[in-house]
Amino acid sequence: MNANSSLAPSDPEFDYIIVGAGSAGCVLANRLSANGKHSVLLLEAGPKDSNIWIHVPLGYGKLFKEKTVNWMYQTEPEPELKGRQVFQPRGKTLGGSSSINGLLYVRGQHEDYDRWRQHGNAGWSYDDVLPYFKKAENQARGADQYHGSGGPLPVSNMVVTDPLSKAFMDAAVETGLPYNPDFNGATQEGVGLFQTTTRNGRRASTAVAYLGPAKTRSNLKVETEALGQRVLFEGRRAVGVEYGQGTTVRRARARKEVVLSSGAYNSPQLLQLSGVGHDLQDHMQVRIVMRCSQKITLNDTVNNPFRRTLAGARYALFRKGWLTIAAGTAGAFFKTSPRLASPDIQVHFLPFSTDKMGERLHDFSGFTASVCQLRPESRGTLRIKSADPTVPPEIRINYMSTETDRTTNVEGLKILRKILNAPALKPFVVSEYDPGAKVSTDGELLDYCRERGSTIYHPTSTCRMGNDALAVVDQRLKVRGLEGLRIVDVSIMPDLVSGNTNAPIIMIAEKASDMILEDAR
Repeated sequence: MNANSSLAPSDPEFDYIIVGAGSAGCVLANRLSANGKHSVLLLEAGPKDSNIWIHVPLGYGKLFKEKTVNWMYQTEPEPELKGRQVFQPRGKTLGGSSSINGLLYVRGQHEDYDRWRQHGNAGWSYDDVLPYFKKAENQARGADQYHGSGGPLPVSNMVVTDPLSKAFMDAAVETGLPYNPDFNGATQEGVGLFQTTTRNGRRASTAVAYLGPAKTRSNLKVETEALGQRVLFEGRRAVGVEYGQGTTVRRARARKEVVLSSGAYNSPQLLQLSGVGHDLQDHMQVRIVMRCSQKITLNDTVNNPFRRTLAGARYALFRKGWLTIAAGTAGAFFKTSPRLASPDIQVHFLPFSTDKMGERLHDFSGFTASVCQLRPESRGTLRIKSADPTVPPEIRINYMSTETDRTTNVEGLKILRKILNAPALKPFVVSEYDPGAKVSTDGELLDYCRERGSTIYHPTSTCRMGNDALAVVDQRLKVRGLEGLRIVDVSIMPDLVSGNTNAPIIMIAEKASDMILEDAR
């Protein structure tokens, strides 16, 4: 980041420049341009969201390693995971990761946001943020105390209710978990079906839900294939952005503010400020794969040409069937210890199986359930390797580097195994395929976590909000010590929420939009 601006009088001017058209950036572009009073430039390093698989819910599997729309980052070797590098997919297209993610709408626990407030972040308690969750939502079940209707973001009920997902829910209830029809309502604990960010069987990324309705506004300019290279400054004030488009370097001036919305990896990479990149956190998942006794899994459809063709036709004609499923049909939240005040494990249940996500499904009937520790203590770092913005940053997450994290993953697997062996699932189970009967002791389970644990794609907190010396932004998301520069994305989270991160990112952008417009008066 240079201290001096190299803007020329001929460079275009906008009131706001947003760097990154992902989950947050598309929300900001819509809200900041809505009143017609402000001009907005939205920069996206990737292409338009024209890849057909972006819009098919199950298409996330096709995009997992599709480099045209995915940054495809890797961590450095992880010490507690036997030196393995962990693949880190991140969206590189309009909509960002909301265009390639698993489509689950899970906000986290009320306590997450109250904890943010306890850390000194005024205005970020659950009661403070709930109105913004509701403002964003067009909830299929209608508005109530916890939900909104009429917002840009469609939140839909799970379309596929296959027998395996129902049996999983029944099995969880048999082990003592309550049935919970709404993970985003009064309480999170229990088992139920996930809701998804879809509309009529198609993905509703923020590019579709927010940017689509705004693209024709004359005061909004969207540039794709535009990689932010540096923020331009005059003294301590951000006044513009330099970005590369093909072989051309362009600059634009921001009259009011530059807003970084490039995510947990790219926002700190662009900032290149001392201290940025501390406190990197991510959710890890460890999967159990079961052999199914009946040919009712997605594996059986994908591996059968006739059934595969039929599934494609059903989706094309009716927007129903296997192609509408998200990265989890049923889910569960539970505590690994009765001493805990709220769940510390999330389970994703999937009626298919594979050795690695994004790879070919098994040639046998199989299904999967994974544990995800909701509040890991482990902290990592994000470091710039080069001043060249095309060089990937150094990502160190330090998964399972604390005893709490190791114990929680092992206890979570033990509880999940009880659910998978409960009576309701017995008619569907041949055996546990992975890790299998060879893994039974706590030590063996921990070793399995080290060998097979992987990300569940929720990196956060590299530019976290707070009041201490290492906090990057204040409560209004302004970069501390600078003027005219904010960060609005997942990187500002003080710590991880107990759930999926897409819904909270959208909430953050909704709240930030109000702050930015208030400060413009």
